[in-house]
Amino acid sequence: MDVTHDDWVRRARNLVLPGAHLVDGAEHDGGGGAFPVISPRDGQVLAHVADGGAAEVDLAVAAARKAFDSGPWPRLAPAERGRVLLRIAELIEERRPELALTVSLEMGKPITDAHDIELRALINTFRWYGELADKLTDESPHTAPDALALVTREPAGVVGAVVPWNFPLTLAGWKIAPALAAGCTVVLKPSENSPLSALHLGRIATEAGLPAGVLNVVNGDGPVAGQALGLHPDVDVLAFTGSTAVGRHFLRYAADSNLKRVWLELGGKSPNIVFPDAPDLEKAAATAAWGIFFNQGEMCTAPSRLLVHSAIAERVTEAVVERARTLRVGDPLDPATEMGALVGQAHLDRVLGHIQAGVDAGVRLRTGGERILPETGGFYLRPTVFDQVVPGSRPAREEIFGPVLSVLTFDDLDEAVTLANATEYGLAAGLWTSDLSTAHQVSRALRAGTVWVNCYEEGDLTVPFGGMKQSGNGRDKSVHALEKYTELKTTWIQL
Repeated sequence: MDVTHDDWVRRARNLVLPGAHLVDGAEHDGGGGAFPVISPRDGQVLAHVADGGAAEVDLAVAAARKAFDSGPWPRLAPAERGRVLLRIAELIEERRPELALTVSLEMGKPITDAHDIELRALINTFRWYGELADKLTDESPHTAPDALALVTREPAGVVGAVVPWNFPLTLAGWKIAPALAAGCTVVLKPSENSPLSALHLGRIATEAGLPAGVLNVVNGDGPVAGQALGLHPDVDVLAFTGSTAVGRHFLRYAADSNLKRVWLELGGKSPNIVFPDAPDLEKAAATAAWGIFFNQGEMCTAPSRLLVHSAIAERVTEAVVERARTLRVGDPLDPATEMGALVGQAHLDRVLGHIQAGVDAGVRLRTGGERILPETGGFYLRPTVFDQVVPGSRPAREEIFGPVLSVLTFDDLDEAVTLANATEYGLAAGLWTSDLSTAHQVSRALRAGTVWVNCYEEGDLTVPFGGMKQSGNGRDKSVHALEKYTELKTTWIQL
């Protein structure tokens, strides 16, 4: 987009932001008061939104239950559901600047990334599942000649979706679109840090023709509204993206209520392995720096552990450090900004605490590590690189969820794999090599849901995304996402 910094600032002043829940196709103020949404850009209040609790969750779930049990959505022909999803994608495209601006303001993402990456992903997600909706088939297994067996996929019911603030629209879309395509109804609980874009999305879906109650959006604090959704007996499926600690709570909520299925996409401490025969060491170093500083490092897949062969470690590390020092950090509304603000004061303090713990442990801090631009009132951190990191130290094992890179070295393939797998997480990994056997051997040995070879963060909606170990279960994206939102039914007909 050819929009200047001043243009975005002017648009921000005039932006109308929603504040009410969306329940049964209508705005609902609730009875829980309101809470402020703080912009990481300058620490100012963007808006006050309705604060939901158990009562609001009850209303939203009741609306979703009614829409599923007796409404038209699960009973529509799949092609008709697909057309509504495609219409949602069209309306998102029409309002792309407004939605991108909302995301940038509420969570600190650079406006260029919000517009070109986050909104592109959201639009593609609704288009992809809209086009897929009528392409699925059931099964009729070959069996005895006097019987007919049918295996059908049926919508699972009411889906509770709880999503984080780092990609507030992309991750919401990854849950909502396949659930709707399958014929489910949804109650979405966005992060209390980033509810505004989700409220916009809910209103767009209603405008696109989604029947009342099919998609409901309830704001609120995780321990209150999120807990109410997790414990609710009329929620059939719970889909969550966020921290491993909170994921454990949702598993407990399911055990304490109706044993609803719980799908989790959780934390990560992803390794990025550079072998001496990498096809392009400069590209490997540049990608390593881009990967950890993109989205302020607030990504579960961030390549936060750079594992470099000792023969090339200094060369690669110097290149990453230099990139960290020259990265343009600043106002998210400036199209030239490469890294914006962390989501809030509490999160900034948490990341600074991790950095200080590394320094106290004697890990070498090569660059960064301090708050910058305090005069803006925003929550900015200088890109940070640790090297000579010892395996087992806090920088090597804890998810920091910020622009902090830990560099470790290895001497052979087996040591690289051992270091890479020395984590409780298993979400993603990368490796750089020109040797085909090494690429296959290491990819198979890594305990991660996604492995990138000679790239990082690449892919599209045709491939699944999710984790192993304490990074969760189930998969977003691709046809496989529908497995979370459907039930298999066997029908046996005796002829």
